Amino acid sequence: MTSLNKYKKQLLDQQQELEAFILDHKENAATVELDQTSVGRLSRMDAIQGQAMAEAVRGRRNVELKKIEAALERITEDEFGYCLTCGEDIDEKRLDLDPSISLCNKCAV
Repeated sequence: MTSLNKYKKQLLDQQQELEAFILDHKENAATVELDQTSVGRLSRMDAIQGQAMAEAVRGRRNVELKKIEAALERITEDEFGYCLTCGEDIDEKRLDLDPSISLCNKCAV
């Protein structure tokens, strides 16, 4: 398997995993019920905090999905593995760690 195919498979697997995670955890970010007769004040505060944390996680996952989609697009356009800033090759070890990386070591600093 060529490196490009390896990275594409890795990106597609990550994409599928993130999409499944977002779907599975969608109910955690649902609106909190504020009916005081059914839930105590502390329980509502816990639910609101849980909702905020779930929303933050979902936001980070969406950012990761966008990075993956951009990397897959670079593969399609034969631009994968090149730094978006300077155009130099991105080190293969760096891509092995995260194939959605778009900057070389120099430009990432």
